[in-house]
Amino acid sequence: MPLIDNAVYVAGRRARTPKSLDDTYALMRQDGGMAWIGLYRPDEAEVHSLETEFDLHHLAVEDALTGHQRAKLERYGDTLFVVLRPARYVDSSEEVEFGEVHVFIGPGFVVTVRHAESPNLAAVRQRLESSPELLALGPEAVLYAILDEVVDEYAPVVRGLQNDIDEIEKQLFGGDTDVSRRIYDLLGEVMDFQRAVHPLITMLEALLRGADKYAVDLEVQRGLRDVLDHVLAVAGHADAFRATLQNALTVHSTLTTQRQNDEMRRISEASLALADDTRKLSETSIQQGDEVKKISAWAAILFAPSLIGTVYGMNFDHMPELHWEFGYPLALLAMVGMGVGLYLVFKRNRWL
Repeated sequence: MPLIDNAVYVAGRRARTPKSLDDTYALMRQDGGMAWIGLYRPDEAEVHSLETEFDLHHLAVEDALTGHQRAKLERYGDTLFVVLRPARYVDSSEEVEFGEVHVFIGPGFVVTVRHAESPNLAAVRQRLESSPELLALGPEAVLYAILDEVVDEYAPVVRGLQNDIDEIEKQLFGGDTDVSRRIYDLLGEVMDFQRAVHPLITMLEALLRGADKYAVDLEVQRGLRDVLDHVLAVAGHADAFRATLQNALTVHSTLTTQRQNDEMRRISEASLALADDTRKLSETSIQQGDEVKKISAWAAILFAPSLIGTVYGMNFDHMPELHWEFGYPLALLAMVGMGVGLYLVFKRNRWL
């Protein structure tokens, strides 16, 4: 149901628990008390009912209906409109989830509109109901308690982000190649966390500056100062986280470049070694080719006289040169001439 909790308080104590908004309006006027109405994702009819009863500004009402607002503080006459961005750290997924709560406070009323499970406003109500002297200080005390709860819920987020950053540092120097993606994701969460936290500083300072003008009780002012101190500490952590992650990206880029350079150096050395082996193989092949040329050349030189000798070594009677007086010298001369001629040819062609 959109109406989560609804009560009328008199002198800091719960006097009535109406079942509907109309009953609340009637009882708060009858008892002269303060109404605290807690809504969860209300519909337009309920919000417009509140707008009419408490004279809420239509722009603030529109923001409360649509949600997805940045953290901010706006004053419309006697009414304050506050948007807070609570956060919680989800251990199972190691992620930060952001909620949204809108708070209207004015003379004699507090309206809270939540768009997510966080913050735990039931705990805030129980805390204040157990301290009636604080609740009796009016709507400003309720706003202080809600701010305090939101800021207290930031503490586990800070611890979770710190743990994630410690893990990233181990991955970074452990050579994990997927760490860059995690750094980017975590940096986005930290920036969202900053956008939730930093506006609270301005908001709290504005509330403290206007405390005297709007007659805010001194005890509430002290509480707001304490919340401001906590917010400044959380904001400091968030800023440090962002700087650390940005440095981690720079270190990761440097380490990646170094690893790439080392890999290129190893590839270059391997290429040089391969080129050297190829050169040696080529030289060996050239040497072998030269040897083959020499062997082939000498084989050709020796083949010429062998051919002539083979021809005249055949036992045929009808060979004219056999009975010629100059046949034998001429055959020898042909053998020598062919051998010398081939030698000169191979020599000129650098086969020998």
